[in-house]
Amino acid sequence: MVKTPFISVISQEEKEKNRGSVEFQVFCFTKKIDKISSHLKLHRKDYLSQRGLHKILGKRERLLSYLSKKNQVRYKELRKRLNTSRVKNSFN
Repeated sequence: MVKTPFISVISQEEKEKNRGSVEFQVFCFTKKIDKISSHLKLHRKDYLSQRGLHKILGKRERLLSYLSKKNQVRYKELRKRLNTSRVKNSFN
């Protein structure tokens, strides 16, 4: 697996202040999903990684649905920042 530098969508100051926020958690899960997805492209039969990916996808979906119910403005802003096509269909 080739490591590529990841340019953060969320600035360093925001990371330090808001580590427990829903947006930060969704961002971290998205980063993990990208990493596991690239691993699974090389190792298709790694079933434990597939299971982990499904668990992280579920957690992220639950957080996104929670945020959409609580605050639509923050939810729409987060979707805009994270490329909406990747957020829903990251396993395809």
